[in-house]
Amino acid sequence: MCAMADIDVIGGGLAGSEAAWQLAEAGLSVRLFEMRPTRMTPAHKTDSLAELVCSNSFRSDDAASNAVGLLHAELRDLGSIIMRSADAHQVPAGGALAVDRDGFSAAVAAAIEGHPNITIVREELTALPGGPAIIATGPLTSDALSAAIARETGAEHLAFFDAIAPIVYRESVDMDVAWFQSRYDKAGPGGTGADYLNCPMNREEYERFIDALLAADRVDFHEFEDTPYFDGCLPIEVMAERGRETLRHGPMKPIGLTNPHNPQVKAYAIVQLRQDNALGTLFNMVGFQTKLRYGAQAEIFRLIPALENAEFARLGGLHRNTYIDSPRLLDATLRLKSAPNLRFAGQISGCEGYVEASSTGLMAGRFAAAELTGRAARTPPPTTAMGALLAHITGGHLSHDEGGPRSYQPMNVNFGLFPPVTPIATGRKGRGQKKAGRKAAYTERARADFSAWLAEDPVAEPAE
Repeated sequence: MCAMADIDVIGGGLAGSEAAWQLAEAGLSVRLFEMRPTRMTPAHKTDSLAELVCSNSFRSDDAASNAVGLLHAELRDLGSIIMRSADAHQVPAGGALAVDRDGFSAAVAAAIEGHPNITIVREELTALPGGPAIIATGPLTSDALSAAIARETGAEHLAFFDAIAPIVYRESVDMDVAWFQSRYDKAGPGGTGADYLNCPMNREEYERFIDALLAADRVDFHEFEDTPYFDGCLPIEVMAERGRETLRHGPMKPIGLTNPHNPQVKAYAIVQLRQDNALGTLFNMVGFQTKLRYGAQAEIFRLIPALENAEFARLGGLHRNTYIDSPRLLDATLRLKSAPNLRFAGQISGCEGYVEASSTGLMAGRFAAAELTGRAARTPPPTTAMGALLAHITGGHLSHDEGGPRSYQPMNVNFGLFPPVTPIATGRKGRGQKKAGRKAAYTERARADFSAWLAEDPVAEPAE
């Protein structure tokens, strides 16, 4: 092993590369550990840093009306090596930022390899470092390191299989159809007895929904996703295949609920939505994990009457994914509470997407740089894209299962993670006016708050 450095970064993906770059630019010496090619993963094809293993798209680049585009802008403002390399190798993709994947990866690798403060170590780590380190090993973290993380955090706080239910924007639910009520009006810990959004269906609507579910196109497992289904997280389409009434006696059972819009008529089936974040802007579809393709999901779920005009912050899925229960384990600057010398970043912290992974890598790098130079890390305001994502990862997610199974699941950045705003006038007419005004208000507030935070030195302030 090479000589000691100020800090180690484990993982040479987008988050690890960004973290190493931020630390090195702050004048700190960094060892960047990447196990490839000594040990390959089932998904990677090369040993290059920042390899894009799936899509070549960084999604929307619209900073005026899209949360992802807003995150792009904030990363650029903070000197992100990932965004610099993406911009230099952009390919045509309409309003999205898509890249030449080989050129992009080569650019990141060249910058990292050429930085005098970074030493790349091609070696698999099987134990957690004892000194300052950032763990950014991604969703395919090696078995040995996963075991070490589990020993430190408790195995119950580490997930290897991701059963994701869709998440709906609360304001897009038709409340002339839906209503708030807990089953049998049961309050439960921290509840009021009206804790779920209930979306009723009559028999005809339910049968039409089941027909569409059974006929829909679904995603196959990747070769490396060899984890079998288990009864606790069966996809809804698999449940439907076991019998047309299965869902009606499972996650869509109508018992213990009375529709105040029509109390004399008992619903044939009911879909329940449960609050997913502290702001109350996002609700997840209870028990609706699925392997349906995204286009099919949106089309089929809008057959549910109260969700006819639903907007989705996240669609469902099942796949192999290693990530920690960050809201319970990490502090506000991504440090592991039980071992503050360690920070986590990237998809292992429970975010989804290239840009989100890069953002957490950048933040972890800057927070660590502040700490190592004797200064207090300052987090970005929660009204910004970066701050909203950080707040969700480190505590914004609501746990509905204290003492039971985990409920925290990976998430892309979206406006549902931001504190609510009052829509502004946009000059547009018709149905989309309020939606456009809301997005404009989010982005205007975010850009102003980010600029103010940036002007005050985003890396650190003198420690008390």
